[in-house]
Amino acid sequence: QVQLMESGGDSVQAGGSLKLSCAASGIAISTYCMGWFRQAPGKEREGLAAIDSGGTIIYAASVKDRFTISHDNANNNLSLEMNSLKPEDSAMYYCAATGVCRLWAGSPLPSRYEYNYWGQGTQVTVSS
Repeated sequence: QVQLMESGGDSVQAGGSLKLSCAASGIAISTYCMGWFRQAPGKEREGLAAIDSGGTIIYAASVKDRFTISHDNANNNLSLEMNSLKPEDSAMYYCAATGVCRLWAGSPLPSRYEYNYWGQGTQVTVSS
C-alpha cells in the first residue's frame, strides 16, 4: 500500500522560509516521478515542481528561483524548500507520485491527473 505523508507546514511572515517533507512508504521515491502541488481555497490545484527518476527537475514559473525540490533517498523522503515566501503562497501543499513520467529541460509540469498517489496535505500560511 502506497502512502505519502506531508509535514512541515506552518504560519510564517512574508519573506520567511519553510521546508516541507513528504515521507513515502510502499514505493521507492527514487524510481518514481514525484511532484509538489498546492491548492488555495476556491482555486485549482496548482503544480509547483516535479522530479523524475533520472533526477530531472521542472518548476512552475511562479516558484522558480524560490522553491527547491529534492530527494532524500536514504530516508525515502521528498522535500520542498521554500524561500522568500509571499502571502500568495498560502495554500494546502500536497506531494504526489506517479510511476509513469518523463521530464526534460523545458518540458511542462505533469498535470495533477498524471499522478496516482497523493498525500493528505500540509497547510502553509504566509502573513504580510
